[in-house]
Amino acid sequence: MLKTLFQRGLALLGLATLAGCATTTDVTGPSGHPALWQVADKDTTIYLFGTIHLLPKDYAWRTPAFDQALAGSQGLIVETIVDQSNPQALAGELARLGFRDGLPPLTNRVPPEKRAGLEAAIAKSGVPGAAFNRMETWAAAFMLLGVQFKDLGLVGEEGVEAVLKSSFTQAGKPVGQLETNSEQLGMFDTLPESAQLALLEGAIDNPAEMRTQFEGMLAAWVRGDVASIAKTFNEDLSGSPELREALLRRRNANWNDWIQRRMTTPGSVFVAVGAGHLAGPDSVVDMLQKDGYRVRRIQ
Repeated sequence: MLKTLFQRGLALLGLATLAGCATTTDVTGPSGHPALWQVADKDTTIYLFGTIHLLPKDYAWRTPAFDQALAGSQGLIVETIVDQSNPQALAGELARLGFRDGLPPLTNRVPPEKRAGLEAAIAKSGVPGAAFNRMETWAAAFMLLGVQFKDLGLVGEEGVEAVLKSSFTQAGKPVGQLETNSEQLGMFDTLPESAQLALLEGAIDNPAEMRTQFEGMLAAWVRGDVASIAKTFNEDLSGSPELREALLRRRNANWNDWIQRRMTTPGSVFVAVGAGHLAGPDSVVDMLQKDGYRVRRIQ
């Protein structure tokens, strides 16, 4: 199931941002109601919005309740900020964490039956095979997943975070982050090789299967079906406690702590994180509720 997580889960965990991916496919979606929560006391309001990082162009997902929460927020907090005006910064972090000498050839790291597919994906990428041999397995997976997204027309700036950051920046409101680029990439760098290999295999799978998975994920998100999102992640992460801990539970615990600290400061802030972080057991919503906070769903 880990390959499924990599294909659809990045979009719901916030990690597709680092791959620079959002769709420009010209599809107009149904008007939906993605999940939105509120945590508030007498002088502080924090909105929690579950995002999806890959969206079709002109996809209808905004609602009056969402726009009202956005307008009333004094600042935006996202998972991480990718500086589109300075892509070298992210590239430098990727090179620092994702490349090293002395690794076995990439094709030797996968089972024999996967090698032909991996070689085809490498050839399609246009990157010399020798460069892949110096990549950590997770970094090669990121690179090849980008090729998959490109084949599906999944490039551009239509993702929720891009829309939100543009809106707050134009309004002169601050935009902050919960994690640095280095911290996000570092999560993958510390994964055991078995988990990294599962991600690599997922990155070279059938594009048609990937499209089907993405469409199902998108449908659950736009209708605000938190139960389906939670079920997806329980299934996809069931085979890897390491991935659940690194990509989901540990990050959610950190963000839960951040929100609780922020509740001591008056004002209103809009927090937008991947929808997978706000669904089910060990979610940010679940952790806040267990710590005694009233988390009210307003959409």
